[in-house]
Amino acid sequence: MEIRDKIMADVKAAMIAKESLKLTALRGLQAAIKNREIDMRPDPITPEEVMNVVKKLVKQRKESIDQFSQAGRQDLVDQESAELKVLEVYLPAQMSREQVEALVTEVIAATGAKTVKDMGPVMKEVIARANGAADNKVVSEVIKAKLA
Repeated sequence: MEIRDKIMADVKAAMIAKESLKLTALRGLQAAIKNREIDMRPDPITPEEVMNVVKKLVKQRKESIDQFSQAGRQDLVDQESAELKVLEVYLPAQMSREQVEALVTEVIAATGAKTVKDMGPVMKEVIARANGAADNKVVSEVIKAKLA
């Protein structure tokens, strides 16, 4: 089942179950996907682009949670956290830090990177090999630590 079909089925299920928070999050996701689809015209939207939209929304939720926490707005933190849980269902299983470190070590050996100046090509290759299963922030931290 394609990710868009799964989202549509989940929207219908949330409507039937009267889960308003889940429904709100999923409708926001559908709107973001539709906007991306409009931006890409005349080319059709690919499943990879849909996944990028989901990742973008997850990242936005995480940043919002940090900002609301600093502002002392627990009500908004709770709302964003709940929406984050709904959206994370559509992401691939995330790699552990140890798996990221192993992948980074492998890529550094393959590319011959020596210093932090070589970080760009290493970062690009690790992200390509991880195929969305690694958090870019963690990848960046691991690469900096290995090349420092």
